[in-house]
Order: sequence, then C-alpha cells, then structure tokens
Amino acid sequence: MTLSATEEQLMQLLWKQERAFMKDLIAAYPEPKPASTTIATLLKRMQDKNFVDYVQKGRSREYYPLVKKTDYFSKHVNGLIKDFFNDSAAQFASFFTKETNLNTKELEALRRLIDQQLKEKKS
Repeated sequence: MTLSATEEQLMQLLWKQERAFMKDLIAAYPEPKPASTTIATLLKRMQDKNFVDYVQKGRSREYYPLVKKTDYFSKHVNGLIKDFFNDSAAQFASFFTKETNLNTKELEALRRLIDQQLKEKKS
C-alpha cells in the first residue's frame, strides 16, 4: 500500500520526529499550516493503512511510525526499477549516473560504495 503525497509529507515529519503529538506535527509544517482536522484525517487514513499508530497519553495521542523510512523508500526504488527499467538495477544505475549530473567526487564515492558491496557479497 502506498501513501498519497500529503500523507507522505506528514510521514516525513513523523519519521524525523520519531514520536509526536498532533500539535508537534502541525508545528513542523511550513506556513500556511494545515488545519488540525486535516492532520487528524491524514493520521486516521495512515493508521488504517498500517503506517502509523499511537499511544494514548491523557487526552492526547502520541503518534509513531510503524514503517521505517528506509523500508518505504526501498519499496519505491525497487518499484521504480521494475516499472521503468525492465527490472534491471544495472539500467537504473546507468540512467542515474548519466542523468543526474554527478560530479567526479560523487561518482568516485559511488564506486567506493559499489566496491564495498561487492566485497561483502563475495565474503
């Protein structure tokens, strides 16, 4: 299941804060801030999708993510590779390195990451 753009924006704030009350989430938004009813609706939908849950603390709810940011991002990247690059990570890497205007330093850092992954896979 995926999040809408507005749900994803809220989820980004929750991942950053790790645990937050609604007032904290609203405070983290840039101006103009959304209405509390809007945030409540988004949180309810995200709870129904099993992305967030909460703990009741007095009359307030402290929300926390049920899905890790890396897991969510990984699912999206893998879907992107499958849908746009014929399920080929090599095609994705080729596109990424050519079309994102990486400088020499960034490409060298990417090479080191790949070399490290190759080392780990071989051992």
